[in-house]
Amino acid sequence: MRASLKHAVAIRHVFFEDLGSLGDVLRQRGFRITYMDAGLDELIDVEALRPDLLVVLGGPIGANDEHVYPFLLDEMRLLERRLHADAPTIGICLGAQLMARVLGSRVYPGAKPEIGWSPLDLSEAGLRSALANLSGTPVLHWHNDTFDCPAGATRLASSQITPNQAFSWRNHCLGLQFHAEAVQRGFERWLIGHTCEIGSTADCGVMRLREDTWRHALQLQLHAGKLWNSLLSSFVPHSPAESLLAPASQ
Repeated sequence: MRASLKHAVAIRHVFFEDLGSLGDVLRQRGFRITYMDAGLDELIDVEALRPDLLVVLGGPIGANDEHVYPFLLDEMRLLERRLHADAPTIGICLGAQLMARVLGSRVYPGAKPEIGWSPLDLSEAGLRSALANLSGTPVLHWHNDTFDCPAGATRLASSQITPNQAFSWRNHCLGLQFHAEAVQRGFERWLIGHTCEIGSTADCGVMRLREDTWRHALQLQLHAGKLWNSLLSSFVPHSPAESLLAPASQ
């Protein structure tokens, strides 16, 4: 009898901020992917612990904006159940900020917007984790807000502007402020969708972002593939104790 496919659910806030390279790896590993579009799909209908993986993606709204966007409350309730159960969960940008809020940390405006490509500074714990696959690799940053590292979580990475770029919670939950999933294809949609933000941010422009993406995106996609594969290796059914934050592949 053929084993059923593993199931990944991704909560998407804007159409062009999708799973990117993570989606490619999930498909290669035989996952079935379901996108849930915030503001359109009923997130309350998601059975919190049923998906093998939950990914909460980025978006231009704030993690504190539930008074304007009530669906954020449903996302936080979903994340609360996943995090407390240590069920495999990845938060990217807004998703990481929502995870931090659920774990009791502040989310607030950063020192200044961080938009563009630059490498991470990995902590000692980060260098021992799957994030070591990104050591020295420029990644895409695109955020205005930041968060405090939650109590009990492990800080994995920072940048010159943002002290908390990545954290792990228990063994199977990971928050990434940056966009490891970014790929070159379709990036023009980011430049169109975020044109107002780009135009109002100092030292930032469409031409520069486009050129830097052509320069760095393929390298990021290569190393991010190793990151995602290392993370997802913990989902092998016969190895339930293997940590999602397994050491970097050789």
